[in-house]
Amino acid sequence: MAGSTPTVSEYITHHLTNLTFGKLPSGFERADGTFVGADGAWVFADGGYEASAMGFYAIHVDSMLWSIGLGIVFCWIFRSVAKKAESGVPSGLVNGVEMVVEFVDNTVRDTFHGHNKLVAPLALTVFVWVLLMNLMDLVPIDLVPKILEWTLGVHFQKIVPSTDPNITLGMAVGVFILMLYYSIKVKGFGFVKELSMTPFNHWAFIPVNLFMEIVGLLAKPFSLGLRLFGNLYAGEMIFILIAALFSAGALWMVPAGLLQVAWGIFHLLVIPLQAFIFMVLTIVYLSMAHEDH
Repeated sequence: MAGSTPTVSEYITHHLTNLTFGKLPSGFERADGTFVGADGAWVFADGGYEASAMGFYAIHVDSMLWSIGLGIVFCWIFRSVAKKAESGVPSGLVNGVEMVVEFVDNTVRDTFHGHNKLVAPLALTVFVWVLLMNLMDLVPIDLVPKILEWTLGVHFQKIVPSTDPNITLGMAVGVFILMLYYSIKVKGFGFVKELSMTPFNHWAFIPVNLFMEIVGLLAKPFSLGLRLFGNLYAGEMIFILIAALFSAGALWMVPAGLLQVAWGIFHLLVIPLQAFIFMVLTIVYLSMAHEDH
C-alpha cells in the first residue's frame, strides 16, 4: 500500500486483511519473490494469500491484542469504580457504571430462572466487553492503521475484534461449553433423555429426536457468534465503502461526509443492540441449561 495510490478494490482488501502470524510451508513463494526454506518459516503474512497458506494455526494478532486490551480496559475501569464507590449519590463515571451493573442485574433477574452466582458476572462481562469491541467500529477507518504504519511499519491492522469470526465464535463456543456443563450438572441423565425423547415422546422416534435436538443444540453457538460477526462486519464494510468515496473526486466529498455521519449515528444504535442481544442470548441459553423438566 505504501508508495503508490491503491485502487478501490485494493483499498477494501487491505482494510479487510488481518495482521496474521503463522508458519509458511517449505518452498512457498512469498509476495516479494523469495522462497521459504525446507523447515518453513514463522512470519507475519504479507497479505491474504500468505495468510491463507499458513493454515489453521495462523493467529490474527490484531484481533487478539485489541480484544485482550479492551478486556483489560474493562477490568481496570470497573475495578477503579469499585474502589471509589461509597454511600451517597454517585456522580460521573461511578454513576454510569452503576447504571450498567443495575441494567444487567435486572436483565438477569427477568431472564434467568435458575440459581447460579456465575451468570450475572458473566452477563456483565459479555455485555461490556462486546460493547467495547463494537465501539471500535466508530474510530475512523484509516486513523489507527495509518498511525501504526508510519510509526511501527505495520501494514495490516483491523481494530474491531467483533468483525473477526474467530473472536465472536470463540466467545460463543465458551458459552456453549458452559451450556453443556450445566446441562449435565443440573439434569444428569435427564439431559440425554431430553435430547432423545423430545419432541416425540416415544422410543421409536429416538433417532429423529436426536438428530433434531443435536442440530438445534449445535446451531446455538453458530447463530450466537455469526450474528454478532455478520452485523459488525457489514457495518465495517459500509464504513470502508463510504471512505472509498473520498477518493472519487471533490464532487463526492460532501456526500461521503454526510453518509459517514449518518451511518455513524445509525451505528450508535447497532453497537449497543448487538452487545445486548449477545448478552441476553447467553443468559437464555444458560437458563435453558438449568431447566430440569
